[in-house]
Amino acid sequence: MKRLKNESPNSRKFRLSHFLLGVGVLYLLFLSCNFTNFLKIVSTLSGDDESENNRLDGNTVAIGVSEDADLTKPFVSSVYKDAFHRKLEDNRDLDAPLRPKEEPKKEEDNGLESMTHILQGYGRITGEIMLQMNRTSDLSVLEKMADEAWTLGLKAWKEIEMVDVKEFGESSVVEGGKAESCPSWISMSGEELLKGDGLMFLPCGLAAGSSITVVGTPHYSHKEYSPQLAKLKNGDGLVSVSQFMFELQGLKSAEGEDPPKILHLNPRLKGDWSKRPVIEHNTCYRMHWGTAQRCDGRPSEDDDGMLVDGYRKCEKWMRNDIADSKESKTTSWFKRFIGREQKPEVTWPFPFAEGRMFVLTLRAGVDGYHINVGGRHMTSFPYRTGFTLEDATGLAVKGNLDVHSVFATSLPTSHPSFSPQRVLEMSETWKASALPKHAIKLFIGVLSASNHFAERMAVRKTWMQDAAIKSSDVVVRFFVALNPRKEVNAVLRKEAAYFGDIVILPFMDRYELVVLKTIAICEFGVQNVTAAHIMKCDDDTFVRVDTVLKEIEAIPREKSLYMGNLNLLHRPLRNGKWAVTFEEWPEAVYPPYANGPGYVISKDIVNFIISQYKDRKLRLFKMEDVSMGMWVERFNHTVSAVQYSHSWKFCQYGCMDGYFTAHYQSPRQMVCLWDKLSRGRARCCNFR
Repeated sequence: MKRLKNESPNSRKFRLSHFLLGVGVLYLLFLSCNFTNFLKIVSTLSGDDESENNRLDGNTVAIGVSEDADLTKPFVSSVYKDAFHRKLEDNRDLDAPLRPKEEPKKEEDNGLESMTHILQGYGRITGEIMLQMNRTSDLSVLEKMADEAWTLGLKAWKEIEMVDVKEFGESSVVEGGKAESCPSWISMSGEELLKGDGLMFLPCGLAAGSSITVVGTPHYSHKEYSPQLAKLKNGDGLVSVSQFMFELQGLKSAEGEDPPKILHLNPRLKGDWSKRPVIEHNTCYRMHWGTAQRCDGRPSEDDDGMLVDGYRKCEKWMRNDIADSKESKTTSWFKRFIGREQKPEVTWPFPFAEGRMFVLTLRAGVDGYHINVGGRHMTSFPYRTGFTLEDATGLAVKGNLDVHSVFATSLPTSHPSFSPQRVLEMSETWKASALPKHAIKLFIGVLSASNHFAERMAVRKTWMQDAAIKSSDVVVRFFVALNPRKEVNAVLRKEAAYFGDIVILPFMDRYELVVLKTIAICEFGVQNVTAAHIMKCDDDTFVRVDTVLKEIEAIPREKSLYMGNLNLLHRPLRNGKWAVTFEEWPEAVYPPYANGPGYVISKDIVNFIISQYKDRKLRLFKMEDVSMGMWVERFNHTVSAVQYSHSWKFCQYGCMDGYFTAHYQSPRQMVCLWDKLSRGRARCCNFR
């Protein structure tokens, strides 16, 4: 019996080791069978661009990276940090495209996905496929929108040809004369504001010293459903919400897109993710939200660098989770005994309460906006690059609020966008040279809106005076679609005829159709001029032409080039106002693409795009920069390997020292940047 007892532990150890060995063998077999899918999951979670490129493309893709590039880091935008309240801010965002309940079947070949499925994954569903799916129409939503825009544009173009510019006061619009006058103050009652869809029109924007006073009463909280909260609480997605917004808005750049939010002021009484009352400030331009400034009752720092015109960004108010430190009686008596001055500190409650009337005053200072409620300063928000006071031509009030009255005072009496004669300098100096007959190094197509007279004039007077452009080694042209206002089109035609640098596209401008302007730039770059490379940028982009040329020349000429600020593994938004449906984009991620404010492509890629467009094989998507990434990727798959060259110095948001391009630059900043560049310094101009 003792022998059996001595052998029992050994036999147990023996069986346990065999059991663990068997588990290990089974695990290795599992990995060998599912290794491909395992790598995909790892690459997606880790943001490994090399693994992702191998997944998207069977060919080898050469990527040239500048010194300041770091493609190994995932590209995460701060826009998504507060997605819950983006939904709360727009009650129209209720119907979002839903993912199909059944996933599309994959083609199988010994456990591997078909390469054909991968190559054709990106882009909208073509008309031919839609017909095969028994759709009722052979045109996509984007194609129908384009067809309507062309019809309206051709009609507007015929009206321009029949119109005499003098009908709109040529002498006062273009060549000088008395400027249009705007009121210095405006007042509206709550009923008038409600009839105007909660919008007060500020004809000439704001100026330093302007102020807007709003008298209103917040609603009591109500229940709203949040899908994000439902996921966290396993079905209970109801939250009590009471919030409202004041937004200083600019002019629309194109039909179909929201006007820029020069200031977004959002007091949240209830419903914030922090479960505390907060006041949030932000800006938004063409769907791109900036970084929010949140005030939650804790005072901001008093350092000079953190003050706005001497005011704190956030004042202190009472919070239940933070107890004010109080001195003991002994400490207080001792301070009085030694004669130390006692400064009484008063902490006020949150300035807004449900059902209680308030008086809010928004004042434009020298360095930023200042918000006073009930006569007390509560928050200040510094001006941001690219957003000027004169562009704030509307005040939008929305949310859970009853407005009693609105009063705006100390307003400017003129605005350059409504008075083109103030910005259009009809001088021979700014005229464009005739198109050269010889081959050129670079063609730059600038996307511009029809009413952006000041922006185009600033470009002509600054970086379009570069030596390479004056010598015709580089050619620049503006690409502009038509405006719903007949008088704007008439002045645009006059501007184009005088300066000779505008290509007018005969369709009605819409945000979703910017991709058609990009195709027009490509076509102009190979048919009207013979350019080795084509660059696309916006009219609020400042370009260092000489530096961009040096970057291009550093790449071997035989290489197919796609250069810019590249995005990898970006995913389409499936919810909200700017949602992308699965029909528009069935894949989970976008292809690698360069940000729209400035990128460069080589001539062979442009020729491929034009040939595909003429053969009606070019897939279109409403986001032009993503479309370009899709076309380049298809070229990379079917024609030749593309060298993707990435640099952060093609700035997407604002400016950085040593930039190649600077985005969101106002006309004043353009002039400042050119002045600094003329002195040999590529420095930013972060002022208003």
